[in-house]
Amino acid sequence: MSTFAYSPQIMQETALGLERFDMRDEMLACRELKLCGPVDAESVADIIRGMRHLQRADADAPITLFINSPGGEVSSGLALYDAMCAISCPVRTVCLGLAASMAALLFIAGNQRDMLPHSRVMIHDPLIGGGVGGSALSVKARADDLMRIRDITAQVIAEHTGMPLERVFELTARDTYFEAEEAVAAHLADRVIHEL
Repeated sequence: MSTFAYSPQIMQETALGLERFDMRDEMLACRELKLCGPVDAESVADIIRGMRHLQRADADAPITLFINSPGGEVSSGLALYDAMCAISCPVRTVCLGLAASMAALLFIAGNQRDMLPHSRVMIHDPLIGGGVGGSALSVKARADDLMRIRDITAQVIAEHTGMPLERVFELTARDTYFEAEEAVAAHLADRVIHEL
């Protein structure tokens, strides 16, 4: 039995009659991208390709990135963060549902950060993936790398929120959730919106 990935279609009347369009193509035409699901190499590569395409089409027009994600790979997330900073287009981030962990960092890094009323942001320190094992030296190397990544992600949060680094470390020492209004008050978001 073969499986097919579902791709939402829309119908539109054109000079050629009724035509079907892929919803993703329609979003791209409106300069909209999405991060829904885990932050990983595949999802990040798709978003970066979309951002580069939109920058070539218009280097100054804003791009909207809708986020509903539990987070994921730090290296992939930092690659997307660097790409967001490197393109000339301002990137508006919109939190739909949840922006957690690495997805929260990406949301916070937006030039304009909007949240729907019932969405939430969750920040915490980077987590160790997989089992920790091996020699004492390899465990120490992993711990040192984790602390380096912790410093990098905390610095990004501090830079985009204006929070002192010490306060970021306090908040990320555990899973800290912010409802939409709380996120605005903490400078993790700019405003709560009621229309998209």
